[in-house]
Amino acid sequence: MKMVTYIKNSLLLIASTVLCLSLSQCSEPYTPDAVDGTQEYVVEGYVEAGSSLPTYVILTKSIPFTSNISQETFASLFIDNAVMTVNDGDKDVELTKLCTANLPPELLEIASEFIGFKITPETPNVCIYVDLANAITKEIGRTYSLTVNVDDKVLSSTTTIPRHIPLFGFRWDDPPGEPSDTLARLWVNVDDPVGTDYYRYVTGINDKGYVAPFQSTTDDAFFDGQKFEFPLTKAEYPQDDADPSSFGWFPRGDSVHIKWYNLDKKHYDFWTTRDFAANSGGPFSSYTRIAGNVEGALGIWGGYSSSEYNLYCPPK
Repeated sequence: MKMVTYIKNSLLLIASTVLCLSLSQCSEPYTPDAVDGTQEYVVEGYVEAGSSLPTYVILTKSIPFTSNISQETFASLFIDNAVMTVNDGDKDVELTKLCTANLPPELLEIASEFIGFKITPETPNVCIYVDLANAITKEIGRTYSLTVNVDDKVLSSTTTIPRHIPLFGFRWDDPPGEPSDTLARLWVNVDDPVGTDYYRYVTGINDKGYVAPFQSTTDDAFFDGQKFEFPLTKAEYPQDDADPSSFGWFPRGDSVHIKWYNLDKKHYDFWTTRDFAANSGGPFSSYTRIAGNVEGALGIWGGYSSSEYNLYCPPK
């Protein structure tokens, strides 16, 4: 179930992409030509080696930056008339459309975890496209081509699944500063091989699902080819009250879940700019273009190699 619930984090992409409307680099200020721009297609899809999670794609449309958004408006952005095909290097696999309106009531709870928000029989219909049969071969080193046919338009993208560098050597100690009986710091190790690699991670506590930290990605520019230990910061749930005294530390006595990814350069650029845009708000901030890799649309078609770790943070 935890492999499914981490998609909740990816739904942040839809919200940010829907509002941003444009793509580019995070350091480049951008002012839209008009606040009521033409709607564009927004693609969010992933293929992941190392997980039982099926390959999936969400296709939506953008809305003007100044729009008011309701549950009904949000649902209307999902597109249900597309034909999506993924080529894994050996074969073409057509993804299956899955719409919540067609699900029996007993499956709505499962669909809620997959989509990322509570779905009831009264919820407006939303659709995603999924490789339900797991027919796509998900292997490190492969290239994956996505083709989307929708409304007489063709959207396309390619991504790769890079080599995976796992974590190891987990240990707990006390956070710096005032002693705490309820919090712990987590140390992990990585043995980074020579050559450029890109990393991302998400964390979860107990059964609350995965969430990404404020800065979820890094490259290995400062530690290429090195084996070293570093503290892994806990991601904060958006709905939780911010507490500077516990920020980044793990609660003792709880289950801790970590998903650790490698991704290619374009996928890394997407998350780096997305994180920057999400964390640079305020009255003096500027528009940020989020980098994408889809021809004819906004968004991302990204490959991951991943590993998952289920730990227990011991009482003191």
